[in-house]
Amino acid sequence: MTIDFTHVKDHYAARSHEAMQDVLMDPTAPGPSIHYYMIRGSSELGNITVWEPGQVGTEYIKTYGHYHVGTLQETYHVLSGTGFALLQKRALDSSGKPLNDVIEEFKIIPVTGGSIVHMDSGSGHLLVNTGATFLVTTDDSPVHFTAVDTASLPGHADYSAVKAMRGFAFYVVEHEGVAALVPNPLYKEIKHTDFADLSLLTV
Repeated sequence: MTIDFTHVKDHYAARSHEAMQDVLMDPTAPGPSIHYYMIRGSSELGNITVWEPGQVGTEYIKTYGHYHVGTLQETYHVLSGTGFALLQKRALDSSGKPLNDVIEEFKIIPVTGGSIVHMDSGSGHLLVNTGATFLVTTDDSPVHFTAVDTASLPGHADYSAVKAMRGFAFYVVEHEGVAALVPNPLYKEIKHTDFADLSLLTV
């Protein structure tokens, strides 16, 4: 097997606390210097993500979150740890354009070692670590860190819509020793919800 090592330096990245402040429930709360670590080899070499345990204020450590644009799908395999996958799909306006502040469907999926979660094209997703250890996953996303014009791809990950809304429709927080949800006030409407066993807190 021959591997091109030209882009090895592009395989690793880490999401810092400063970078995560765009999407935190409380961006002023202290947190770890790094929230999660990524090794990206795309669907060819595979991808690994490792979440730190802990919280920022009361909010559990999570990934930034993004939407799949075009024909982009991926499947996550949870190797170890516990947490939740958050999936949301935006509603469309009369011209078929997605509305950032109106969610057609929001769903919570509990995950632990051995769990498999599929992310469809058009869906937004992030994962949250609610355990006391690292949360570790592999996935088959074709996205990598090598510079590329996303317009040339059949599908890509869009982070800008999540940034504009300061996160997903709900934040996962610690409340009385267990995980619970706090609504993001920037969203106007969430039409359909599946919260699994998590309670919804009013603020």
